[in-house]
Amino acid sequence: MEEKKNKAPKAKGGLRKLASCVGEYKAAAVWTSVLVAIEVLFEVFIPLIMAQIVDVGMSDKLSVFEFVLQFGSVSIPVFSMTNRTLFIVICGVLMVAMALISLLCGALSAKLAATASTGFASNLRRKLFYKVENFSFSNLDRFNTANLVTRLTTDVTNMQNSFMMIIRILVRAPFMLILSLVMSITISPKLSIIFAVVLPVLLIGLAIGIKVIFPRFEKMLYKYDDMNESTQENLIGIRAVKAYVREDNEIRKFKKVSETVQKLQFSAEKIIVIAFPFMQILVYACIICIVFFGGKDIIASGDNPALGMTTGDLTAFLNYVMQILMSLMMVAMVFITIVMSRASMDRIVEVLDEKIDIEDDENAKDIFPENGSIDFDNVDFSYKKSADVLNLENIDLHIKSGETIGVIGGTGSAKTTLVQLIPRLYDVFDGSVKVGGVDVRDYKIENLRGAIGMVLQKNVLFSGTIKQNLLWGNPDATDEEIYHAATAAQAHDFVMSFPKGYDTDLGQGGVNVSGGQKQRLCIARALLKHPKIMILDDSTSAVDTATDASIRAGLKKEFGDTTVIIIAQRISSVEDADRIIVMNDGKIDAIGTHEELLATNDIYRDVYQSQQKGSADDGEVNENA
Repeated sequence: MEEKKNKAPKAKGGLRKLASCVGEYKAAAVWTSVLVAIEVLFEVFIPLIMAQIVDVGMSDKLSVFEFVLQFGSVSIPVFSMTNRTLFIVICGVLMVAMALISLLCGALSAKLAATASTGFASNLRRKLFYKVENFSFSNLDRFNTANLVTRLTTDVTNMQNSFMMIIRILVRAPFMLILSLVMSITISPKLSIIFAVVLPVLLIGLAIGIKVIFPRFEKMLYKYDDMNESTQENLIGIRAVKAYVREDNEIRKFKKVSETVQKLQFSAEKIIVIAFPFMQILVYACIICIVFFGGKDIIASGDNPALGMTTGDLTAFLNYVMQILMSLMMVAMVFITIVMSRASMDRIVEVLDEKIDIEDDENAKDIFPENGSIDFDNVDFSYKKSADVLNLENIDLHIKSGETIGVIGGTGSAKTTLVQLIPRLYDVFDGSVKVGGVDVRDYKIENLRGAIGMVLQKNVLFSGTIKQNLLWGNPDATDEEIYHAATAAQAHDFVMSFPKGYDTDLGQGGVNVSGGQKQRLCIARALLKHPKIMILDDSTSAVDTATDASIRAGLKKEFGDTTVIIIAQRISSVEDADRIIVMNDGKIDAIGTHEELLATNDIYRDVYQSQQKGSADDGEVNENA
């Protein structure tokens, strides 16, 4: 059941969408095909020269050696001479020249094909990445990270390989097939009847193979997603794995999913393994039949071209047979690769077709919020976009610019959901959210989010130095501005304790700093934006109460005109706020100061008393100790 749910829809106009990614590499792709055609043309003429060497140059019955290109009943004289050795040398030089030209065209086409295919893959990967970068949170909810990574890597590589085969082998194989077939028919129409038997068998086998292979490769790619997800989770949570001594469990889990991928891949590729020996059997059967019947024809004609085939004709015919059958095998290989990549194409197009549900409206104004006031006017919100399942209901809230607002509530009370509507990470289902007196949908998204500093629950730092991470908040910030923001976030002192200070390399994900230090760096990064609104979503949970208080004091002192919204689990983090909002099951249960809520709100009072009791118990334990 899960398999069906995750399946990508059929790609509509997928080839057209992907073809647009060829872009500036169109010329390279076209020249690849042209050079391949020239390469094939010279390859096809080589057996004709070989036939002339066998029939004319090695004949003891001739005194004049005439080079004639024979196309059925049409003869084209090229040159003649009385010197046998010179005739053979000239024919040999012609063969070498044609082979060298063919080789040169093949090498150039290979280089251009590599340029075009890698360029196509680069454009496609860039297009996919840009699309994902523009996804809203609700778009990201529909794709997990491992799934997107597979599409950006494995699926794009599959498409790159297919594109290279299409512009090179899919031109070479049919062109050679047609030319060789024409040449073999001109040499011996009777022997060419063999192809009428073999070709349909090969084509029917190819069609059956494609029908069977596609669903197997499609299923394998989705299991590939699961394997990537398992790997990613393990690498990200490796410290937790070691802390709980769960290495064996993770190894078993990875082994299980990798074995599933292996089985599915084997299931798909065993069809290919079976198909190629079958095709080779047909090839060798053709050669045996041609040698048998062609040999009989030569014996019957006495090597007289007027009566039947000559030895040279049979030699050329066998070359053309090999070219025809090799072309068929190449066509089969290309089609199998295309079938494999069709599943990848569907998955890529699924991302490209994903409708981004939060974009700048047509009438969006190129303005910035004038102040940090926030107004929720009868807001309803649903992640499922259904009135039957509301995550926020009837939110009516008005925050003045410069106020400090605390938000308290139990797990699942929609605290984070509430603040995510302010920078328009999600759109409301009903009602409106205003910032600076203007509906958030009327701002350009870049302008709106540029005025809001948000530190999410999950603190993310990137590879690079501390300074490089802080400059995310403002790429043009001076060192003084960096120090100022870091000081307000209580981060400056610990940063300067490192030997390299702000040039300290954080490592991937900020592994070189503690959870509390990471939170403070994220707050400093947000402050560098000089935001009108600052949202701290449980962003001081990993710091002690004294540091928490210092951060709030620093914000008040240095950024007093900024509207600050603090989501917290600890009452002590919000008790000094101008107002505190108590959330319960997606609704505002109460709004007031710390004292007002203690007197009037049961939820707030219960949380406060439980935390006070916990603090008293901790103090008693420490005293007894």
